[in-house]
Amino acid sequence: MSEKLTRLWAAKSKNDEWWSSFVTSPLAIAANYVVVDIKWLTPNLITLFSSITAIASVVFIIVGGQVNFIVAAVLIHLSHILDCMDGQMARYRGISSKLGSFLDKITDQMHVFLWFGAIGYAAYVQSQNVLPVFLAFAGVAFYSLRGYVKYVTVYTLMGEDKEYLEKSLREISDLEKKIEETAGLGHGIRANLRWLMGEQRKIFFFNEGVFIFMLSLALILNALVPMLWIFAGSQIFYGFFRCLQRGRQIHINLHHQILSTTEK
Repeated sequence: MSEKLTRLWAAKSKNDEWWSSFVTSPLAIAANYVVVDIKWLTPNLITLFSSITAIASVVFIIVGGQVNFIVAAVLIHLSHILDCMDGQMARYRGISSKLGSFLDKITDQMHVFLWFGAIGYAAYVQSQNVLPVFLAFAGVAFYSLRGYVKYVTVYTLMGEDKEYLEKSLREISDLEKKIEETAGLGHGIRANLRWLMGEQRKIFFFNEGVFIFMLSLALILNALVPMLWIFAGSQIFYGFFRCLQRGRQIHINLHHQILSTTEK
């Protein structure tokens, strides 16, 4: 096994999303094996290529037609492979940056808006019913709420504890270090199969990795409206769930702050 491949595998996120974990991320490693040493090809440039590919897929969805839908499904997957490649390349080269992380997260969010907006439009054209547009809008809105409530929580708790964000980042870093590599290179077939089965539970998280699979399958099968129902329903559920979860977190943290102040 080459040292280069081993280093690339180590650059793979240990807690990838569902479809990313065993499909797009390994494909990204394979692609990086070929291009990672090309100096002019930077992680931020790959992020740009990912966005261009995502926009191209949106055009094919809007134009419509089964052939165009299949092309769009392929482009969506290619965009996500590139999205995995940029982070892997940055970690492999040891050049990870705050700007790169910012661009990656912003473009990821933009891709979700564009893809589901295009799917909502295509489903409307097919059915002449405005409901798919509403489903796409509701899904995107509540997907955004999942992230927004996290930042509201951080902002609120930092008002009480200026070191809250730093403490949280340390906790996340410690948890990531504890995640053991139980599959992949150097592990047997049984270990990899056990890991593969364990990864399937992540499909119920309905995050970006699941969207890639859902979008592509819906386009290939031309089943846009059923997919939009699943998307909207899952995001509405998780949107409310995260609000309750984060609200409870704020209550517990502020309660601990009051107790600490009283004891002093």
